[in-house]
Amino acid sequence: MAAQPQAPAKPLPRMAGETTADNPWPVSLLSEKFHSAVDRWPSVWVAGQITQINTRRQGSAYITLRDDFQDIAMEVNGFGQFAAAAAPFVQGDRVIIHGKPNLWMKRTSLSLRGDKIIAAGAGGSLKAMIDALRKKLKGEGLFDADRKKPLPEFPHCIGLICAPQARAEGDVITNVRLRWPAVDFKVMHVHVQGEQCPSDVIAAIGRMDADPDVDVIIVARGGGAFEDLIGFSDEGVVRAAAAANTPLVSAIGHEDDWTLLDLVADLRASTPTDAAKKVVPDVREQAQLIDTGISRMRMRIDAMVSNEARLIEGYANRPSLTQPLTMLEPHQRLIDDARQRMRIGLTRILDDASLTIEKTQASLTALSPQSTLDRGYAVVQNADGHVIDDAGKVSPGDTLTMTLKHGVVVSEAKTVRP
Repeated sequence: MAAQPQAPAKPLPRMAGETTADNPWPVSLLSEKFHSAVDRWPSVWVAGQITQINTRRQGSAYITLRDDFQDIAMEVNGFGQFAAAAAPFVQGDRVIIHGKPNLWMKRTSLSLRGDKIIAAGAGGSLKAMIDALRKKLKGEGLFDADRKKPLPEFPHCIGLICAPQARAEGDVITNVRLRWPAVDFKVMHVHVQGEQCPSDVIAAIGRMDADPDVDVIIVARGGGAFEDLIGFSDEGVVRAAAAANTPLVSAIGHEDDWTLLDLVADLRASTPTDAAKKVVPDVREQAQLIDTGISRMRMRIDAMVSNEARLIEGYANRPSLTQPLTMLEPHQRLIDDARQRMRIGLTRILDDASLTIEKTQASLTALSPQSTLDRGYAVVQNADGHVIDDAGKVSPGDTLTMTLKHGVVVSEAKTVRP
């Protein structure tokens, strides 16, 4: 028998109110609808007592959390950092968990997907958790003053991170442009509270820091409860701000509000308006400074010109310029003195030389043979010109030359007597 062809399936109702006994939703679709609805629920902080905990090596944690006052329990699970943070806890501990509702479609079971867990009580409050993180980051040197970068004196472009349509955005832009109209803005809108806040702010800081046009970054948010500002104390946000090369200004909440971002920022402003006043100079003050500087320059130039004029006048009235020859008088006196000293020196040299010559002449005169001749003696020489001082050197018939005081006599030896 041939199979009967099946009738085409009816289109499923779009809304729950449109379902009927003849056209119901399948379980999978209803579970999907539940999941979509739960996925729109916001994150939440919840407190309770651990009745069962199972942390696994694969980086996951499963907790059964019981209400403190009623016999109501719920399942909590998480992974990664949540599992690592949950590992020290044991059954019976009271804890505070932050997470987002989650529906497991396979069994249509509702649970809480945790991302933070802290101990409840005096040491386990949210502020205590932030204080512990503050001490940790301070120990790493992230809050040190020598890490903070100076703000540019005249920024051309300001990167503003804030919520969309936030009053903080208008306060910053309006007050900046009132003080310094030439500045440009690059604005990035982010969630400033809730689960998406940290990841949005981290991404925005990274993009602003990578933009070469941005000279300074302002992270701004209006006031709020301590829990509303918790995203700006997130460890990832603090580390992103510390890693930024662009100077960063924190303008979170009001003056009494504080976050860890305030400690790591290069400058902390009490409000967004205060940030606007600190990142740009006042154009009127700058104009006044310029006018004052111009006046001082003119005064200094006038003083320099007057001083140079007095110097020129003094030079013009100097005798060396009115009577130039007077400049030569010291040199002329120097030359005259030198000539006089030279004459005296030469005269002394000549006198000393003359005296030396006279002494030498006297010595030569005393030792000269002429003196002997002058006393009547004669010098006898043989034919070879040798002086005869011994008669034995003469033979009869030798020619002798006798030099007298006046003249020479040539004779011949007749007799020799030794």
